[in-house]
Amino acid sequence: METSFSELHKKEAVNLTDGKRLGRVCDVVFTYPEGKVQGIVVPGGKGFRWGRAELFIDLKCVKKIGIDVILVDIKSAPKPEKRGGRWGAPPPRESSYSGSSASDRRDYGDYE
Repeated sequence: METSFSELHKKEAVNLTDGKRLGRVCDVVFTYPEGKVQGIVVPGGKGFRWGRAELFIDLKCVKKIGIDVILVDIKSAPKPEKRGGRWGAPPPRESSYSGSSASDRRDYGDYE
């Protein structure tokens, strides 16, 4: 069966293992000189466009390409890191606030 990228781009990938919707196909990966398809790429997690990682699905994991959905079999889908708190900020501290000191301040590396 032949299909174009514009047709794949409209289809949503669903994991057969847990029934989770992975998202619509956003890219196709293939080798350059041979032209063999390696797999498809779907958005990995929810959130703002600049904040989400993409999930590569190997062509061996694609089980069925239907009219409006692509069924894939991923045994252990990667889960995004949970960093606690809202917007990825660390959870609030248990101790009471006693003014600001150098030890209470976070480094710029904590925001990246």
